[in-house]
Amino acid sequence: MISEIYDVIVVGAGHAGCEAAAAAANLGSKTLLVTMNMQTIGQMSCNPAMGGIAKGQIVREIDAMGGYSGIVADKSAIQFKMLNLSKGPAMWSPRTQNDRMLFAEEWRLALENTPNLDFFQDMVKQLIVENNKVTGVITSLGIEIKSKSVVLTNGTFLNGLIHVGDKQLGGGRMGEPRAFGITEQLVSLGFEAGRMKTGTPPRVDGRSLNYSKMEEQKGDENPQKFSYLDTPKLTKQLSCHIVYTNETVHDILREGFDRSPMFNGTIQSLGPRYCPSIEDKINRFAERNRHQLFVEPEGWKTVEIYVNGFSSSLPEDVQIKAMKHIPGFENVKVFRPGYAIEYDYFPPTQLKHTLETKLIDNLYFAGQINGTTGYEEAAGQGLIAGINAHNKVHEKDDFILNRDEAYIGVLIDDLITKGTEEPYRMFTSRAEYRLLLRQDNADIRLTEKAYQLGLAKEDRLKRVEEKIAKSEELEAFLRETSLKPGVINPILESMDSNPVDQAYRAAQFLTRPNITLEKLENIDIIKEKASQYDDEVREQAEVNIKYKGYIEKEKENVAKLNRLENIKIPEDFDFTKISSLSAEAKQKMTNVKPKTIAQAGRISGVSPADINVLLVYLGR
Repeated sequence: MISEIYDVIVVGAGHAGCEAAAAAANLGSKTLLVTMNMQTIGQMSCNPAMGGIAKGQIVREIDAMGGYSGIVADKSAIQFKMLNLSKGPAMWSPRTQNDRMLFAEEWRLALENTPNLDFFQDMVKQLIVENNKVTGVITSLGIEIKSKSVVLTNGTFLNGLIHVGDKQLGGGRMGEPRAFGITEQLVSLGFEAGRMKTGTPPRVDGRSLNYSKMEEQKGDENPQKFSYLDTPKLTKQLSCHIVYTNETVHDILREGFDRSPMFNGTIQSLGPRYCPSIEDKINRFAERNRHQLFVEPEGWKTVEIYVNGFSSSLPEDVQIKAMKHIPGFENVKVFRPGYAIEYDYFPPTQLKHTLETKLIDNLYFAGQINGTTGYEEAAGQGLIAGINAHNKVHEKDDFILNRDEAYIGVLIDDLITKGTEEPYRMFTSRAEYRLLLRQDNADIRLTEKAYQLGLAKEDRLKRVEEKIAKSEELEAFLRETSLKPGVINPILESMDSNPVDQAYRAAQFLTRPNITLEKLENIDIIKEKASQYDDEVREQAEVNIKYKGYIEKEKENVAKLNRLENIKIPEDFDFTKISSLSAEAKQKMTNVKPKTIAQAGRISGVSPADINVLLVYLGR
């Protein structure tokens, strides 16, 4: 039926699959996106939001690399918030609340307008593997489709099992069938597989809620956006609300524990540590008499509400009874109960940094199949897998982002080097160079790389070069402009900052913790100059001045680490022959096959003493 031989076949059209297909197609590969349902391309299976702590940085990195997630998020946003503004810039994280239906629509339209990209609706049940190399897929209809590479982005669909109390349903999402065949084939080929769990909260009718009993959470007064391109800025926003559980709610939920698959042994796989179910919260944190819930609208026009924080696999009658005792939920009407879902994943230590599998050539894994959780983590992996699948079939170099270059690099290195036994979620604390990996400079870090690849167009590169030039220009002005005591002291005193008795450069005042460029703009000469630049340029210049010493220190640390990154370990190196290595180090390094000394040092269970032994053995 399909006689064409594709360069890249992407299996699955979630966040990883969409980015993988877009990247490969935009680079020029003839690409096919195979999905079980064309109506759920880009579906937000869980919360209707993008970004958040560290996740927002990933979305900006994807955008800087020419991916679509930031653009789609901006076009479907109903609220924008910059999180952690009370902390330093390394912690600032953009987040949008999104219209779920509009988000999926924008994804589909973006993909349909992407050259070189075809679509096919069917379930892939088997890979075609010849001489340890993937050469295509076979669908449930028995159709063979040939390709030079395959990217698997199956999400929660591989042997997915949905739990609601003592009921189990086969499915990858509520109302959608599970996928079968691929896990069994990969295990027969020598892959190690495991099971993970995730969950989702109830969806309720917003018309049945009393919002006067809740705390309103508005978006930012001056909303920003994810994409560095000219996507629309929000001119109006929808509010979210905060409400809390109570002891009565907890008591009712406890009554259902004996029917909970979490506690009766039905579910044995691990769920996401940092996004626990409500029953897990009240069990693990028994001393707390309340837990915070976010009441989030699903879109501009729909009345459907997402109860963030109330993820549950308890019986539906227990969920509903407990919710009726949450303030404002007394008359709640439930569209659908929360549920847990178990699914197959493959420990990511079986992958290379390109996300190609070590066992089968030209086969790539991205997203939850690698043990991650979150749209953003999946999308970042999809982008890298799509790029490398294209590069491999066109005999181009591997594309790998290092830990000091992007959160995406940290994510993939953590997965490949350390593996994961529970759903992996990105945090700023996972990045040792997070001051270099800010959300505001993702374009400066990555756009030139994307341009060299062919993903970013020349106009995008010029925009970044202009931003760099203008921020350097403003920075130079602030370092050269003196402010006399009579001009600056009123501002300092209003901020409870010590006054001065002589003139200092404007940049010196910016290094004070509570002094911002916005405050300095109360001075005419500063205001006149700063008003010539947009918010991005002003923010860049201010961060560069205020954190100059810290940034330079981190760059020094990167240079030191990169010396170890440059010490390569031969691909066929036999770690077992080094008698001085610990038994654990031999086992872990043989399993991971680190490419550099630095990567070996990041493997869990490998000590500094083991690294010293390895350095001596390599003659370094």
